Amino acid sequence: MTTSDEYVMISSTGKQMSDQPSFSKFGKNFQEGLVQLILEDRPFADQIAEVLDINFLELSYLRTFVKQVFGYRDKYSVHPSRKIMMTVLRSELENETETDKQQVRSYFARICNSEVEGRGYIKEVSLDFCRKQKLKEAMMESVKLLQTSSFDEISSVINNALKLGSDNNFGHDYVKDFETRFQLKTRNAITTGWNEIDDVTKGGLGAGELGVVIAPTGAGKSMVLTHLGAQAVREGKTVIHYTLELAEHAIGNRYDSCLTGVPLNDLFQLKEMVYEAVQEVEGTLIIKEYPTKSASTRTLSTHLEKLRKRDITPDIIIVDYGDLLRPITYQKEKRNELESIYEELRAIAQENQCPVWTASQTNRSGLNAEVITMESISEAFNKCFVADFIFSVSRTIDDKNNNTGRIFVAKNRNGPDGLVYPIFMDPGSVKIKVLQPTGETPGEIIENSAKQQAENLRDKYKNYKENRSKSNNV
Repeated sequence: MTTSDEYVMISSTGKQMSDQPSFSKFGKNFQEGLVQLILEDRPFADQIAEVLDINFLELSYLRTFVKQVFGYRDKYSVHPSRKIMMTVLRSELENETETDKQQVRSYFARICNSEVEGRGYIKEVSLDFCRKQKLKEAMMESVKLLQTSSFDEISSVINNALKLGSDNNFGHDYVKDFETRFQLKTRNAITTGWNEIDDVTKGGLGAGELGVVIAPTGAGKSMVLTHLGAQAVREGKTVIHYTLELAEHAIGNRYDSCLTGVPLNDLFQLKEMVYEAVQEVEGTLIIKEYPTKSASTRTLSTHLEKLRKRDITPDIIIVDYGDLLRPITYQKEKRNELESIYEELRAIAQENQCPVWTASQTNRSGLNAEVITMESISEAFNKCFVADFIFSVSRTIDDKNNNTGRIFVAKNRNGPDGLVYPIFMDPGSVKIKVLQPTGETPGEIIENSAKQQAENLRDKYKNYKENRSKSNNV
């Protein structure tokens, strides 16, 4: 007698097949995750389809599910989406038992709201298992062929088995693929709203790229990220803005000011005018708040998947900000956790084929620095290796008083770096304007600033002495 999940593999004749190879030793969760990956990960499905025997799966509803996925692929030469599978499972299960139908549909409903844990492990282990079974079959066939001395055929059988389930992307052939190197590739870059920065980045941040804003606390990281999102909204793009520090309504207010030009302090009084202006916005903006350290990159991926079910596909993703995400796997060293988080953020950019902007905190050296370089990045410096574009925002006390500051292009995979741009930055109206570069290097700016500070101190001391002398003479 089997369990309700049919956790014993049954043959088509109804006999127990415990002596047959199966995924039984890996458990139910492993097998359910494997089947979910077959649906969600098309390149993986392409690989494992060559080597998977569905009888390796113990549970009948998983075998039925995989049959439907592969059946659709074979019939239409395309991998089914979740939406398609929903239709398939409603109409293509006539020959299955009622129990199997119920279990298949229940399983599908569960995976629509969950992420697979240990994706890399499941893919590696399942492919290895299946390929070994194919190799065993080839060796058994070779034993039979030995009787007829068909050595060439034996070699062919073994070699073909070894090729099965491998990555079908064989790489770039330097000679044969010569022309492809000169074909224009679309990065689908999304503007930053600053012509000066767009010029050096070839249009802005591109699809699959990670951009990082470095700034100390209170320098305006959230303001900068809001500006980047607002420019995309103006262009008619779909922006998903994740906030892990400020409330959703606070970020929404900043977008109100940035998109309409109405200062933050006047939003309430001019609410009707702001509302009318917002209606004219062509893009889509979704703001999602998660408490600090409550969300991981897996949380974001799950939310993005739910949005897709509502036909909302991101053109750009804002994460405010990466340092406040919770690591998927806790490690002894915080820097290792942060490195993993930024690697995962770039993976999100690549999976969604859109830019991802985030920010990172500086250490104490950046608090009142004239120009912030990557050496001032907090905790994990290796975050810099992951990002495609990095710029810092530095604002001294005088800068904050004068609504000024500097942007320093610290890293740029698509153009020049090491450039310093003076900026006008007004937090009251969420207005940021990039000015033409000064032509000075960061070192020169720091040196000149130190000289200016020294001159100011001398002037103050001179005035102090003069005023004191006058008071003594009175």
